[in-house]
Amino acid sequence: MDLANEVSDRARWVERSLQEMSDSTRRLPTEGQADPIVPVILSGGEGSRLWPFSTSETPKQFLPLFSEGESLFEQTLGRVNDRARFKPPIVVTSERHAAICEQGLANEGDQARLILEPCGRNTAPAIVMAAVAAAEIHGDSALLLVMPSDHIIERLDEFHHAVARALPAARSGKMVTFGINPTAPETGYGYVEMGAEVAGCAGVRDVARFLEKPSHEVAVELVASGDHLWNAGIFLFRTSTILEQAENLAPVIASAARAAISGAKREGLRILPDPEIFAGCPSESVDYAIMEHSLAIAVVPMSAGWSDLGSWDAFAALTGYELPAGPVTAVDCESCYFLSDGIEVAALGVRDLIIVASGGRLLILPRGRSQEVKRLLSAMDSMAA
Repeated sequence: MDLANEVSDRARWVERSLQEMSDSTRRLPTEGQADPIVPVILSGGEGSRLWPFSTSETPKQFLPLFSEGESLFEQTLGRVNDRARFKPPIVVTSERHAAICEQGLANEGDQARLILEPCGRNTAPAIVMAAVAAAEIHGDSALLLVMPSDHIIERLDEFHHAVARALPAARSGKMVTFGINPTAPETGYGYVEMGAEVAGCAGVRDVARFLEKPSHEVAVELVASGDHLWNAGIFLFRTSTILEQAENLAPVIASAARAAISGAKREGLRILPDPEIFAGCPSESVDYAIMEHSLAIAVVPMSAGWSDLGSWDAFAALTGYELPAGPVTAVDCESCYFLSDGIEVAALGVRDLIIVASGGRLLILPRGRSQEVKRLLSAMDSMAA
């Protein structure tokens, strides 16, 4: 299907949804129904954002970046290890990280699954494949809590409260995203504009629109408005809801993802999607492919001490500037972040820099530009070619 036909199909689906949304309350399950919440953990990162510490072989989610020694992946599993609330997780990762993820799932029971992508195709195909697998195990009514594996959530109770607030809306057929009350005009995050409160769902707001990474000037306006949140990339929805929305808004992705799982090899908890089919799947984020086009989107604001650790600026803001880590000597330096895991670093009289050394590699860049590390790595690849 070409792009024009897909856009046309999306438009027709939006028109149908306007009528169908008015009937959604008739499908609302009994309030006390005990729906299984199935965690879906996305762990397919390339390891570029925190280079040189993080690489494609050991992306940041598998590194013990903090003093407690747990990796971000292990921390993510820990958020959903209460079996009174959550079923064993489904993890989507790359084939090269199968062993480390399987080790993390060793005690999760026979309902856990590990979907091993033969190549990266972004979050929309990953989530659809996980939904297909969840439907096989738990049925179409199962609720999926989709979480990246490389985020920090400091206040777990608030996170669980936010999930609880989202449950009635997710049961009614909404796709619920979680928004973070912004503390600064960040340009590296997407934003969600809140609409009216969802009827019968206290603390849940309709989504008026999504805004991808804005300019600094626009970000300042969004934060000042008071009705915009950072998009955390965490979602709660029914299995049937995401599959229906995908089939109507991103039919090429939905078809390829279903076929890849249908043709998958299965080895214990491992699911190996058909590599040829999956390689032909479009690579799109779930926000772009589905969320931004759907009428069934809601958002729950939360203040849970969240960070996506998506850059060295974010990492430094969390851990603190002016606190050199490793063999670092800094004299007369101001507003700098230093980190080394072995190479001796000495700095004199520098301002507003991020300096990170690991494994014989050294990164130096101004504060505020760490979102551009991918650009730097691309230039390095071009020089090596």
